[in-house]
Amino acid sequence: MAKLIYLRLFTLFLFSFSYNSFAADGFSISATIETPQVAINGNADDPAIWLNQEDPSLSIVFGTDKYNGIYSYNLKGEIIGFSKSGRMNNVDLRSLKENTYIFATDTSNNTINLWIYKNSLLQEKSKEGKFILDVIPHYKKEVNFLAYGTCAGIYKNNDLIVFVTEAMGPGVQLWKFTDNKLSLVNTFNNNNAYESEGCVYDDENEKLFISEENKKGIIRSYSLSNELLLTDKFEIDDREGGVVGDPEGLALLKTNKTDGYLIASSQGNNTFNIYNRKFPHQFIDSFRVVKNSNIDGVSDTDGIEIVNTYLNKDFPKGLIVVQDGKNTGENTISKENFKFISLDNLNQYLVF
Repeated sequence: MAKLIYLRLFTLFLFSFSYNSFAADGFSISATIETPQVAINGNADDPAIWLNQEDPSLSIVFGTDKYNGIYSYNLKGEIIGFSKSGRMNNVDLRSLKENTYIFATDTSNNTINLWIYKNSLLQEKSKEGKFILDVIPHYKKEVNFLAYGTCAGIYKNNDLIVFVTEAMGPGVQLWKFTDNKLSLVNTFNNNNAYESEGCVYDDENEKLFISEENKKGIIRSYSLSNELLLTDKFEIDDREGGVVGDPEGLALLKTNKTDGYLIASSQGNNTFNIYNRKFPHQFIDSFRVVKNSNIDGVSDTDGIEIVNTYLNKDFPKGLIVVQDGKNTGENTISKENFKFISLDNLNQYLVF
């Protein structure tokens, strides 16, 4: 009996050791393009990608400077506009019919902000090489806590929704945009989280993924019910598993309508963890973004976003955009910037 117990404990130890070692090691890829670093008084945080369906090469990447506003970049990583819209922490978007809806959390005024643009206008401005979000959002609403993270979604019959997370608290709000107004639908408690920031909503599987940082360090998923309630809470990973330090940015790499991967930045060891998009979201592997001859590696990542489609010759299978918390490649004072990574680099390790 004692031998059996020792054998089970030893097996558990080996599994735990290999899990954490595998999560820490993984594989390495490098960035293709990087943006200029933000101003000395700024702080890059979170990206979102507008996919131009008519001409993917004219897609636009948005990136927040959480002290000053929102950048617009072309696929060369060049700045094509900067909106001095204030302390925009996180940004996300959805395209629906002929319009694109861009959401951002304003941490100065504790609001959820919304801009709406015709896709045809975005394409025209991208072709001209100049697009700036309006300084004043087209719609905004106050949230009743400290606004922090945000992620948008399209629910069932083309209902446009957006989640907002609470700084220094467990709150999560669900808002809906209908009849030309933002309306609060429900407020939830993310399992008494100390602080949640990163989130991503899976439109097709009707799942919300959310990361809790600071004191705990947990990635969870929830189902969104027909009554627009968060149900089926599930803990995907934490600091006793594959997460080191804070889990921050979350993004989906969709391989078809319902399959694919959840990618999460593990900030404490500068890696990106890969999980199955489908329940129970098993850990698959992890990777680092390391330096090459032209571009430094990525560390201390906050936000991440992914599109999985041909864009141009640099991004034949799609694009990963990540925030680099320490742009060490600069000879001047190091500040944050965004790295553009070809999704083709992941294709040798993942099936898509």
